[in-house]
Amino acid sequence: MGRQFWPMDPRPHEVFIDDIAHALSLLCRFGGHCLRFYSVAEHCVLLSRVAPAPFKLWALLHDASEAYLVDVPRPLKPFLAGYNEAEDKIMRAIAVRYHLHLGIPDQVKQLDRAILMDERLQNMAAAPVAWSTDGDPLGVELQFWPPERARAEFLAEFKLLGGRA
Repeated sequence: MGRQFWPMDPRPHEVFIDDIAHALSLLCRFGGHCLRFYSVAEHCVLLSRVAPAPFKLWALLHDASEAYLVDVPRPLKPFLAGYNEAEDKIMRAIAVRYHLHLGIPDQVKQLDRAILMDERLQNMAAAPVAWSTDGDPLGVELQFWPPERARAEFLAEFKLLGGRA
C-alpha cells in the first residue's frame, strides 16, 4: 500500500492484489449514496461467489480498476471525458498481471447488472423512477462488512481462486 502507480500509464508489474483489496475495502459503492456502508470489495466478493467457475476470478477483479480511479456511479461515467480510456488501460494491466483474458466476460457483466438489483433493493432508498438497468436480482444477501473484513474476504477469495500475488 502506498506504492507509486501511474493510472494513465499502468504497468502490470506495478499492480498488487493487496493494494486493490485495501482500496476497494475502503471504497463505498454508489459514491456513498446508499443507506449503509457497502464496499466495492464486498460487491466483488459476492459477485465472485455466485459466478460460474470459469468466471470467478474475473468477477472478483471486474471492478479492480476502481482501486486506482474510484467508483464512479454508472450514470456519471459517460460524462467524464477520458474515464473509460483510463479504466480500460488499468483493466488491461490487471488482466495481464493476473493472467486473465483481455476484456471482462459478458457473463460477468450480466451478473454485475443483476447484483445491482440486489444492492438497490437492500441498500438504496426507493427510486422515484425506474433505473435503466432494472431486471431480476441474483438473490444475493448483502453483508455490509466493515473495511477490515471486506479486505480479508477479498484476499481470501483471491487465494481460494488460485490467484497469485
